[in-house]
Amino acid sequence: MPWNHQWFRNLLRTCILERNLLIGRSLQALYITGVVPESTYLSNHFITLYSKCGRLRDAHNSFDSILEPNVFSYNAIISAYAKESQMQIAHKLFDEIPQPDLVSWNTLISGYADSGEGRPALGLLGRMREMGIDMDGFTLSGAIKACSEDVGLIMQIHCFGITAGLNSFVSVGNSLLTYYGKNGFLMEAKRIFDDMGFIKDVVSWNSMVVAYGQHREGSKALSLFQEMVHRGFPVDMFTLASVLTAFTCVKDLSGGVQFHAQLIKTGFYQNSHVGSSLIDLYWKCRFGSDATKVFKEILRPDLVLWNTMISGYSQSEEFPEEAVDCFRQVLRVGYLPDDCSFVCAISACSDLSSPSLGRQMHSLVVKSDIPKNKISVNNALIAMYSKCASLQDARRVFEEMSEHNNVSFNSIIAGYAQHGQGTESLLLFQRMLEAEVAPTSITFISVLSACAHTGKVEEGQHYFNLMKEKFGIEPLTQHYSCMIDLLGRAGKLNEAEKLVDAMPFDPGSIGWAALLGACRTHGNVELGVKAANHLIQLEPDIAAPYIMLANIYGTVGKWEEYAEVRKKMRDKRVQKSPGRSWIEVNRVFHTFVAEDSSHTQIREIHKFLEEMSGKMKLAGYVPDVRWALVKDDGAREGEKEVVLGHHSEKLAVAFGLISTPDGEPLKVWKNLRICGDCHNAIKFISAIANREITVRDTYRFHCFKEGKCSCGDYW
Repeated sequence: MPWNHQWFRNLLRTCILERNLLIGRSLQALYITGVVPESTYLSNHFITLYSKCGRLRDAHNSFDSILEPNVFSYNAIISAYAKESQMQIAHKLFDEIPQPDLVSWNTLISGYADSGEGRPALGLLGRMREMGIDMDGFTLSGAIKACSEDVGLIMQIHCFGITAGLNSFVSVGNSLLTYYGKNGFLMEAKRIFDDMGFIKDVVSWNSMVVAYGQHREGSKALSLFQEMVHRGFPVDMFTLASVLTAFTCVKDLSGGVQFHAQLIKTGFYQNSHVGSSLIDLYWKCRFGSDATKVFKEILRPDLVLWNTMISGYSQSEEFPEEAVDCFRQVLRVGYLPDDCSFVCAISACSDLSSPSLGRQMHSLVVKSDIPKNKISVNNALIAMYSKCASLQDARRVFEEMSEHNNVSFNSIIAGYAQHGQGTESLLLFQRMLEAEVAPTSITFISVLSACAHTGKVEEGQHYFNLMKEKFGIEPLTQHYSCMIDLLGRAGKLNEAEKLVDAMPFDPGSIGWAALLGACRTHGNVELGVKAANHLIQLEPDIAAPYIMLANIYGTVGKWEEYAEVRKKMRDKRVQKSPGRSWIEVNRVFHTFVAEDSSHTQIREIHKFLEEMSGKMKLAGYVPDVRWALVKDDGAREGEKEVVLGHHSEKLAVAFGLISTPDGEPLKVWKNLRICGDCHNAIKFISAIANREITVRDTYRFHCFKEGKCSCGDYW
């Protein structure tokens, strides 16, 4: 005897609400065997269930099992594909519907908006107007979201909503105040909020609280929250999370801690949604240990909560290994990582500079249910491969993408710029403009950096002027720093100094550091002293300006001044970070410091370097003892060569050569700028050993091959 149809339907609805995939699959098995009469309505529910659980293949299988799908079936499967950002398939299915209804149009518009594809979403809105199709609040809400950061378009849709009589929908008001607020138009957001009168719901209040919090109006956010409570609005987990967002945006740790105490009293501190916002607050305020404590108190952490922890670890430079380990725990507890999980974990692999770990992560992405064209994951992969000196892999990911946004272009442009391939970087920028992808402030940092590292002075000045003239982007300190670097590297130190003086704001440490670096390269002691003194005033506890000033004195033989700077460092107890280089061999990292004797194979390394030194000298190599920074005393010339021979990058390269098969490329990372002698020496080593050797220092990648470097010795 068949089961009660209504009972079965209610149980399936519960599975959808709780995203219970296990029981849902069992129900579908019963449904397929005919225990419950066949129903298109129930089939649509199975599509919805699998869509909610991120099981797109199962959702499509359920759709295919329907003999004669109707508009409701199509809407369900379109929603599933839209949720996974597979908009081409979603749109194709939409076109197959004999008579799409309003839900069909709204689902597709919202899908495009959620995927960050504003143009096709607004194109659909235009088609609806041309065809005279009636709209509702959800239509306009999706269109407003599609406008995202284009406030001018939002205002146009706002006006259309008023004339069409759709502005009374709460969903429209909430969308308007959300996106006005998100873009910093707080007065407009507040006006919408006030005009909504008594139709305002909890979402309205939460959106306004978040708008204030995001734009450093923490006190207004908290005041609004108090008014909300006073008026008797129910406080739910979304409200509390919004308040925590306000504390996070203004980095008010003290207020956040007090609010945390209130959450403990009310019992909300163990709620996964609230806990996620609380964890985010502690991470953003650099209190990772407290974030970990909060996480451990959550009884049943969901995937969002795990992602918040992975994100926190990955954004804290000292915890990339913990981020990867947290990702592994997600797999162990049985969750299927989503795009956010992968983006954060891949970012951690970038910080670890581990190509092997990055490739493992890429393999997991391919094997997962994450759509192949998921733009955020692909962007993370491009950045990861670029930072791991695998530029070809980064370009392959970029070219295989069906669409690109400004982050995609920014990542690949930056990758080529850092690898010294400035011409290709600028060609990609031109391609970005031809694709009508609007460049951002970050884009121009990479473009100007590409010009700086390749000596393209005129091009750099052109792009610097283009920022404001064509795209309305005001140059920031980083852009001026790139220009100072560009002029300084080209030996135009007077022009660089004039640009520092002409900046509309204080150059800050970034600007003076760029000028100081140029002075060190060209041996301009007078200007170098000026730049170093400014830097020391700004950052008296940072070793870099002292070291760079001492090096300037050392390279021109002013050893008394060199000793005086070093003494000042000691008197102020300023500690210099020791130069470190590391290399990954057989998935194990080996780290070296100058004059290192701790490595188990150090004798073999030293012996190899002695033999290689003889071959290099026969090939024309002459040690540049200026980089040894030992006082110029004839009796110590031999010591200078020994010091040079045991620099950390040489030790790492030597270890890589004796530990890997002939012909295998080597990748070495260094925490400081590569020294001039090591740069010259590794060119000779690459030719003699017939190896491709890539060294990534704090400034850029140097790819040595057949006795040449990708930087063209312009670094």
